[in-house]
Amino acid sequence: MDQALVERMWEYLNAGLAMDVEALDAIYDPHFENVRCDEDGRVVTLAKEQFMARFRALRDRGVKIGEALDDVRLLATSVYDGHGSVVMRRVRDGEPVLYTFVWRQEGGRWSTLLREFTYEKDLGALMALVGPAGASTGHVG
Repeated sequence: MDQALVERMWEYLNAGLAMDVEALDAIYDPHFENVRCDEDGRVVTLAKEQFMARFRALRDRGVKIGEALDDVRLLATSVYDGHGSVVMRRVRDGEPVLYTFVWRQEGGRWSTLLREFTYEKDLGALMALVGPAGASTGHVG
């Protein structure tokens, strides 16, 4: 595993746990997208602005997105063409959630997070939250 990429990933996870919106804004690339899919093949894509608006709203209400990071397992890293990926597993509400994060490498360091691909059991609640105008939704294939 690429240790520098693993360390950058932990910086990101700790910023999220602390709801450090300023740090998250700097970590997310201007072209960041969060692409989520579920067991039914539904897909929701959130742009950086949508993702950051959600973090800000949660922070402003005093809500945290988690209590700890002890369920995080970084399973693999891959480095290629100025990019790096981290495969991660977490458990949410007793169900495994799988992620792949794509990072940009600049000047020999892991700079910004370009993509977060998430596979989870059910996107119904997220789809209801963002609505049809709030995100790119649909089935792939």
